[in-house]
Order: sequence, then structure tokens, then C-alpha cells
Amino acid sequence: MSVVRINDVEPEGESGVGSAVSLLQRVLLPRAGESSDVRSLYLLESGSVGRVHAVSRTAALVSAGAEVSFATYFNAFNAGYWRRWTVLESVVLRVEVVGECGVQVYRSKADGTRIAVASADIPGDGSGRGVVDIDINLAPFEDGGWIWFDITAATGDVRIDAAGWYAPIPAPGDGDTGRVTVGIPTFNRPADAVSALRALASDPLVAAAVDAVLMVDQGTRQVRDDPGFAAAVTALGEKFQLFRQGNLGGSGGYSRIMYEALARTDSPYILFMDDDIAIEPDSILRALAVSRFAKAPMLVGGQMLNLQERAHLHTMGEAVDQSTFMWTAAPFSGYDHDFAAHPLTDAEHSRDLHRVVDVDFNGWWMCMIPRVCAQQIGQPLPLFIKWDDVEYGLRARAAGFPTVSMPGVAVWHMAWSDKDDAIDWQAYFHLRNRLVVAALHQSGGQRAMIRSSLKAVVKHLLCLEYSTVAIQCEAIRDFLAGPEQLFELLPSALPKVAALRAGYPDAVVLESATALPRASGDTLRSGARAPTGLGKIASLAAAAANNLRPIDIRHHQVPQANYSPTEARWFRLGRVDGVTVTTADGRGVVYRQ
Repeated sequence: MSVVRINDVEPEGESGVGSAVSLLQRVLLPRAGESSDVRSLYLLESGSVGRVHAVSRTAALVSAGAEVSFATYFNAFNAGYWRRWTVLESVVLRVEVVGECGVQVYRSKADGTRIAVASADIPGDGSGRGVVDIDINLAPFEDGGWIWFDITAATGDVRIDAAGWYAPIPAPGDGDTGRVTVGIPTFNRPADAVSALRALASDPLVAAAVDAVLMVDQGTRQVRDDPGFAAAVTALGEKFQLFRQGNLGGSGGYSRIMYEALARTDSPYILFMDDDIAIEPDSILRALAVSRFAKAPMLVGGQMLNLQERAHLHTMGEAVDQSTFMWTAAPFSGYDHDFAAHPLTDAEHSRDLHRVVDVDFNGWWMCMIPRVCAQQIGQPLPLFIKWDDVEYGLRARAAGFPTVSMPGVAVWHMAWSDKDDAIDWQAYFHLRNRLVVAALHQSGGQRAMIRSSLKAVVKHLLCLEYSTVAIQCEAIRDFLAGPEQLFELLPSALPKVAALRAGYPDAVVLESATALPRASGDTLRSGARAPTGLGKIASLAAAAANNLRPIDIRHHQVPQANYSPTEARWFRLGRVDGVTVTTADGRGVVYRQ
């Protein structure tokens, strides 16, 4: 076996001779049958697709003459984040191969510029087995940057037995910090919940790191009745515990998980996960590794990949705009990056991905919370849904526990752009809880928040979303009633909102527009293109004039048009008396009047 060691490959740093001591991140291969766009999250192949054959999730065959690059979301090493948040000064890349090949290592700067770092040749002598250890100094990554490697097969096929990124030192502490309790609340998604349990048990390394799996079932369709439940629970053994309670929303489910984790386990970390996700199990180990090597205890969040467009990174990280007090993309980040079209090496289109991004919070689709943080700042607020994760992140930061949304740690989750949650029953919780969290954490700029809220109300009215405005008014009333009402409202707010919405046609989902008479086409006043400049003022005046005129009752029996969600804009709907609008999920329509 040949062994190639390259030390201190960064000329501007002196990390010293290291070795692969603590595994931080395994190099993963795509699952069998994955589409080409999803494969781009794991590897980039030269030549025809299929020249790299995954033997397992961690081993692969590379055809003679082929080149494979691991400059990908799940396999490159985000050195900028590790330098910013952890005690590590260097990292070790270890690659174990069989066959003659070349290994080339590259890094990027914060602007995406690529720099060659090191190269090594495995001669393929004797058994042909070789190990490459390359120590890379993290000093140049203050503002960001990734490290990755390529493998070029020479005259014959090459087998990659294993590869990974390692720390050259043990994790700080007593050596017993590599354990986590995983908590999953679920509500009427038994099949999804069982899939999540199966994922936790599917990887032996992940299963070994999990102390307990706590599931809080709040639904009427119980997870224990799913056909796959027994097998999933058997695989987890005594680690699995199921709790039943009434529907107290996500905040009620996660609060129960935190309570039980503190009472029943001694895990150093508590991992919150949604039930309707798909997870790359190694993300749990990666979040755990970041937590163990962190300079100080902090929350480690997973980023969100789009469940319906699985090569798309939906959000890199989020912050709260203190003026309007709305969540938004964190500085230097963006939404909806397509890795199939623009890999990390595409510096022009992937520049934001190389910059270290600081966030205010991480969504609870995946978030690892240190036990010491939970003990010090307490439970999530009883907000049912929406803003509970934001509030907890802001409260944790104020107490000295920052949050990082870690690249390469991710779950696939339904993107909020594919939901109607800004206008359906959830709009009540969006506004009420936003007001609650602003009252606790806003540092100024309340006028901007009021202006943005009034602008949103006008838009809802012009879009004939009267049920949305009605429940938002109720949200304001409940906020003004004071904090003592939050616990009382936890189980009762949803039924109240549902009853209130029932009286509005825009809240009633019909199976199809064909359930109504064919649209009359009487939309001459609806406008075709989005207005700009003075056109916006003209459109607003036309919408106001239409709303001041008497209703043409005919359009409450026969819709004037059938609009898709992207077509249902204020400058069109403000000029009509009745149209159907398809729901965001495409499963039905509402008749807005």
C-alpha cells in the first residue's frame, strides 16, 4: 500500500503535521437511481453520465480515463464556516483508493475564485491500494471559501474505497459529546414520519450517535397505525419513544420534545426535525461535528433544499429586518440556487455560496440546540406555528448562543413558495406571532413595520382575499389582549380561525374551476402586464374606482376569468368582481369575489 502525505500545502500558513483523527464529514455518493440533477449535489462527472458507478454511499468505481470532481454541495468542505465558528486551525483530507490515479485539491476564495492547493499521484504499485492524506491550513478562509478534490483515473479503472474530511485533533471536552437526541413532532403525516424514522436507522454511524428519538404525535391519523411503523421502531429499538398529545402546533410539539429530552436523557445536544422532510443522514453527524468543535456552544441549523426541485438550495440562511421586522435572506445570501445549472465552480453564478453568511436564526426543519442553551433560556414560546423558531434564535443569541446555517448540512423540505400560507389560515399566526416577537426583540423602526403591514392589508383587499384580512384583524385583537392569552389560545386559536374563515368564499377550496360555469371572459378592466412607474398609480386608481362601483352580481355566479397563482396579482384582481384562483399546490381553486 502506498501512502502519500502532504503537509502544510498552504504556503501562507503553518499548520504543522496533522493526521486524520476525528471524522468531520464523509464524502458521499448519490443513491442508486438518482436523477442527474440530484447527482450534481454529490459529484461532477466528465464525459458521459455513468462513468462513475456508486458501489455504496461511500465507495465508487471511476472508469479508466475519467475524471470526477467533488466540488459539490454535499462533498466539498466549507472551510470558511469551520474557520469562523470552530477551534480548528487545519483540516485533513483523506482519500483511500485502489488503482493508479491522480488527486488534485483546490480551494476557493470568498468571491468564488479557484486556487490550486495540492496534487498527488497514486502509482498503483503492488495491491494498487493507496491512501492520500493532505493537511490544509484554514487561515486563508476568514471571509469564506470551500475546499474540494478531483480524481483522475489513469490507465485503468479506479475504486474509491472511502474519502472524508477530518480534524487533526480530538473533539474538545470529555470525549462523550458525540451524542444527540432527535425530536420530531408530527401531525397527520404518518407515512412521512415513518420515513424520517427509517432514515435515522439507515446509517449505522448516525444510529450510533443518537441517544434517543422522541416523536410527539399530535394528529388524528396516528403514526403508530402506519404499516411501516413497527419495522421502523424495531430498527431504533429502545431509543424510540412516542408521546401523544392534542394538537398544540409545532411550538407545542417542539416544547414537549425539549422537556422530555432534558428530563429523560443526558444528551449534550437536542436536534429538532420536521416530519415532512427528506434528510441526508450524514447531515446529523456533520451538525454534531460542528457543535463539538465549536468555539462556544451555539445552534447549528441545516439549510433547506427544495423537496420538489431537489437540486435547488432554497435558502442559505435568514435574518430579521429590524425595521419592517420580517424575515428575509441574510446578507450575502440568496434564494433558490440551482446546483445542476450552476455548480460551486461556476464563480459567476455561485459567488454567494462561497461567502460566510451570518444568520439570526434557523428554521426548525433541522436545528441542533445545545443542552446548555435549552437549560439556560428555557422552552419555545407557545405560538402554535410561525415565528417560534425565529424567537428562539433571537433569544438564544441575546443569551450568548449564536446560530449558524451550515452549508453541506441540509434537509429537503417543501419550499414556502409552493404554499398559500401567507393567505390561508396560517396568516393569523404569521401576523399575531410577528407582533409578539417584535414586542420582545425589535430594536426600533416600528413605523416601517406599520407601513409594511398596512401595505400588505391593501394588497390583500385588492386581491379579494377578505378572509385573510378578517383573520389578521383577529390576530391583532389577540395580540393586544396580552401575553397571558397565549397559553389559552394555544389549543383554541386554530378552531376559531377556521370558523371565521368559513364565511368567506375565498377560503372555500373547490375541486376544480369546472365546478363553476365557464368563465365569461369579461376581464377588459383586468390589465395584462405588471405596471411600472406611473402605471402603478394608474392601476391603483383603476382598482379603487372599481371597488367604489356597485358590484356586478353576475360575476358572483359566473367568474370573469380563471387565474393561476402567478397571474392573480393586485393590478388584475383589483379590477374584477369575481374570478377563480388556483391554489399554490394546484389541487383546487377558490372563487374570489
